[in-house]
This record gives sequence, C-alpha cells and structure tokens, in this order.
Amino acid sequence: MNHFNLLFCYTLTMRSLRILQGFVLVCILLIPVLIFLFLKGFGKNEFNIPIFYQNGVDNPFQECPVTDSTQHYIPEFSFINQDGQRMGRAQMQGKITIVNFFFTSCPSICPVMSKEMERVNDHFRDDPLVQIMSISLDPTYDTPQILKVYAEKHHAIPGKWNFLSGPKEETFQLARCGFILPALDGNGVPDDFVHSDKFILIDDEGRIRGYYSGTTREGVDLLMLETKILLYGKD
Repeated sequence: MNHFNLLFCYTLTMRSLRILQGFVLVCILLIPVLIFLFLKGFGKNEFNIPIFYQNGVDNPFQECPVTDSTQHYIPEFSFINQDGQRMGRAQMQGKITIVNFFFTSCPSICPVMSKEMERVNDHFRDDPLVQIMSISLDPTYDTPQILKVYAEKHHAIPGKWNFLSGPKEETFQLARCGFILPALDGNGVPDDFVHSDKFILIDDEGRIRGYYSGTTREGVDLLMLETKILLYGKD
C-alpha cells in the first residue's frame, strides 16, 4: 500500500472516530431528556386511596341507625377536649382527621398506640389541615383534667391533637356505627374493655379512607404516607 492510500485510510479512520465520538456525545446529552420524557409521559405514579363504605355499612344486628345504601360519612357528634372545648364532626369538615379510640387507664395496647400517635403528632406539626382526635372509651374516669395530664405526657400539640370524652352510650355507638370499629364497655374495669388498635384516616368530607394498626411502626408509617397523599390532593 502506497503512501497516498495509507494517508486516505488514516483520514477515513479519524473521520469515523470523530463521527462515533459525536454520536456518543449526542446520546449522552439525550439521556436526561429521555429520562424526563419517560417520567413525564409514562412514569406517572398513581396511588389511589380507597373510599370505604360507598354503598353504605352492613348492619346485620340492627344495632346502628338504619341508613340508605349510599356513601357512609362520619355522623354528627360533639365531645369535650382536654382544654374544655367542644370538638366533633363540625371541626372535621375541611380537614384531614386521624382518629383512634383509647382510655388513659388502658393496661394493654393504648400506651403503644399513644406513643405511635406521638410520631403522627410530630410529623404533621406544621400542617394546619391535619388534626388528631383520640376519643376515650371510659369518659366516667377520663375527665378533661385527666385527659389534660395525659395529653401533656404525650407532648400533644395544642389544637393539633385533641383528647375527647363524651356521653358513654354515644361514644360506643360512635365507635361501632360511625367509625365501624368493635367496642365493648368494660364498666370501669380496664381489663374488660374491648376496642380496636386501629388508627382511622378521615378525609375532609368525613369519609373513611383507611384503617391502620396503631401498634406497629409499619402501619403508622403507611398512615402518614397516605395522609400526605390526601393532603396534597393526589387521591
């Protein structure tokens, strides 16, 4: 091969390398664009939170007021909180409310539930549209003064985490027929009370959106995640 042919091959090779380098550079520059287009067009994450009891609530033993077969909403109630203020269904409107049932002398699951609710209380401390209502199943003992001490013990943020007590019969009916949770009166004997460990997520229209174990970190983490989804309007 003569000198001219060698020079031609060298020139062709260098040109091919430059073209290849240019192609690689274009591909590298396109990668972020392609990722962006993928995420925007195909990678949208839909996280649908269910709406419970859209066709009403089963009432086989007729222990609850008869309702029609339409969407179930939390019924009207008005109890007293630890500061002596009335709180209830009216204060739930337009806010996301996390609810649980407990009593301060509970020897079993309530201490764990209250410690987990502390995390919720702290997590949403700066979100005025999220509130907590812990409703006592032993209103005879759990006066506002007792609830005030309990609230301070668990670092409840005033106006954020409300501890409520109301008439006993109304409270148990609210648990069973409003929030659809099991509840049996222990008649003052702590070990004889029967109640759920669930935290209930209520949306700003008063609909039940989820039940979560209040005794497990995983359950409460899921509650906080789904509360954020509701809060930012991604349901």
